[in-house]
Parts: sequence; C-alpha cells; structure tokens
Amino acid sequence: MDPVRNPYAPGAGQRPPELAGRDRELSQFGVTLERTASGRPERSMVLSGLRGVGKTVLLNALRGLAVQRAWGTAKIEARPDQSMRLPIAQAVHAAVREVAHRHRDPDRVDAVAGVLKSFALRTELKHRKGVRWQPPTDVPATRGRADSGDFELDLTELFTDVADLARDLGVGVSLFVDEMQDIGQHELSALCAACHEISQQGAPLIIVGAGLPHLPASLSASKSYAERLFRYVVVDRLPREAADRALMVPASGEEVEYDGEALDELYRLTDGYPYFVQAYGKVTWDAAPGSPIRTEDVHQAAPDAEGELAVGFFGSRYERATPAERDYMRAMADLGAETRDGPVPTADVAGELGRKPQSLSPARDGLIKKGLVFAAERGAVAFTVPHFGKYLRAQRA
Repeated sequence: MDPVRNPYAPGAGQRPPELAGRDRELSQFGVTLERTASGRPERSMVLSGLRGVGKTVLLNALRGLAVQRAWGTAKIEARPDQSMRLPIAQAVHAAVREVAHRHRDPDRVDAVAGVLKSFALRTELKHRKGVRWQPPTDVPATRGRADSGDFELDLTELFTDVADLARDLGVGVSLFVDEMQDIGQHELSALCAACHEISQQGAPLIIVGAGLPHLPASLSASKSYAERLFRYVVVDRLPREAADRALMVPASGEEVEYDGEALDELYRLTDGYPYFVQAYGKVTWDAAPGSPIRTEDVHQAAPDAEGELAVGFFGSRYERATPAERDYMRAMADLGAETRDGPVPTADVAGELGRKPQSLSPARDGLIKKGLVFAAERGAVAFTVPHFGKYLRAQRA
C-alpha cells in the first residue's frame, strides 16, 4: 500500500494517531485539574513503566489537557548527574509566561519574576560562556526569597509564589518531569518536600512525573510520606482490545481493514507494547498489497520490524554497555528464558557467571545508572526494555 498514507508513528515520545488504552488516566487527570483549580485537595501524579509503553506520550497528552484549561505548563527531562535547579527555573519561567499576560496586576507579576530570578541565580550550573541563566526580564532579583541556597526551602518558596499568581486567575501550574528516576536522591527529597508543603497549602501547583518501574521505590526512599503524596499510575502494555484499536482506527481512516488472524499474529508479536504495535503496524502496512491486511502480510513484514528494533531500540542500548555489563545482561537473558524475562535474583546471575555477587556490583550498578536494568525487588533485577532478554538470546543463537 501507499507508504505516504501509512498512519503509524513508531517514534520516541511521538503520539500515535490513536492513543488507545489511556482513557482512564486522561479522565482522572481532568478531574485532578478541575479540583486543584477550585482549591480542593488533590495529589500530584507519577507514571511508571518499562521503556516503550508510552509514558512520554501520556505525559504529553496530560500536559495538553492542562493547556486546554489555560494552566501554566512546562516540561523537564531529568538527566543523571545534573542539578535540577536550572531546569526547574527555566520550566517555571515558561509556565509563568503562559499565565502572566492575563494577570491584571503587573506589579504582582514582577514580584514573582523577581523571586524566580533569585532562585535561578543560585544555580551553580553555567552556560558555556560562563554566564548563569536568568529569566529574560529587567525585574531585579528579590532578596531573601528563594535565594537561601537550600534547594528544598528555595523550591518551596518559588512554588508557593508561582501557585499564588496562577490562583489569582482561577487556574494552576503543572510541571511535567520525564525520566524522573534520574533526579539525584537529595533533590528528589527536596521536590517531595516542596510538593508536600504546597499540597498542605491547597495551592494550585502539581507535579506529574514519569519514569522507570523503580521510580515509586526511589520516591519512598527519599521521603517516607511520598507513598501518600502522589497518585501512582503503572503504565503497562495494552490489553488486546486496545492494541487492536491502536491498529484498526488509524487504518480505517485510510479505508483499510485487518482480518482477524492478522490482528492475532500482530498481538502475539508485539505483546501489546505500544511502541512495538506502531513499529509492526508501520512495516506491515508497507508490505501489504491492499485491504484487508492479512496474516501473510504480517509474516512478510515481521523481519523488517525485528531488524529495525534490533538496531534502533535494542542495539543502541546494548552498545552503551561495557563488556562486563554485557556479560551480566546475557546471564540475565539466559536465566529469564523460562520466566518471560521476569525479575532475576542477583545471586543467580552471579552463579550463572561463576562469580561472587559482590564482584558483580559495579556491572549491576552501571546498568542501573544507564537505565538498562532496574532493581525490581530486593535482591533481584529486571530489564527496563521489554523483549530485551529475547533479543539477547536471539543474538547469541
């Protein structure tokens, strides 16, 4: 069929033409926005799940709901070993800019801008030219507000003032944090504390974070009350009905149909993981001569999808690992052959490699830091990427 009309979108964070299986999360977040703006108590939200399940897509969709309600919004992508003060300052500046032009009191806006500038100037990160970033405004930095150098205190004061500005307009501010598991433990603790204080004030500011499956555990480790501070949403693979809808709805817009056996085979190959659904759907469309798309079209296209995933989705991650880390992952893959790549005890990995568990700690910690595995439970690890064990076993074969 015509590749120009191909409706599928297997991209990193790219919204598919049909966002199937996420209606409940979107509906709940709409309620959260309305309740928060009206001063009713609500919790911030944390999305967690494996790579390729659509966390970033859902995060962007939730932000779109906030934009529709005229909230101030901004998005941050956390990075390992990077302080969050500068990214938060830039994000808050973007969110304030979205609401400030509607405010009738310019002095009130300038006062918040001054606090934001004082917060930004406390950052130790600098641009290449050696100049600290600051909001592009002529307002002088406010002294004695959000400038103590204590990240938790400064963040709380900044959030309080920004939320009050939005409350004047009957809206709120929402910050969306992707790859939240990469925030350092000290700053993660400060972020939780600031959210806690804001929620106690009933201020209209919420944080929506997204990260790998161990993110909830990291939050709980940073603050004991974090388990009650956020509403946790596990973003998982799509059930059969939603996976079928993700394929059929975009195709129907191009007057193309699938037969039942083709959908059966696509679900078997993709396991319902949204990224795989888009990847296999795209190559199957290109391979099919016409409508309806049949099982033989899926079989013809499958090697192309597997090849693309092997290079872009699996291979790029595998290449980031050191030789010792690759040995560790291959041992995990061999042990997971009988368990659909579920959590593997670290002691079993050591036994598979004929090593002492302590000697493998650097490899395991390196893989966790690179986001390739996570501590699924005490004494066990699992891949952050679905089907990664299957890929490694196929590579060895």
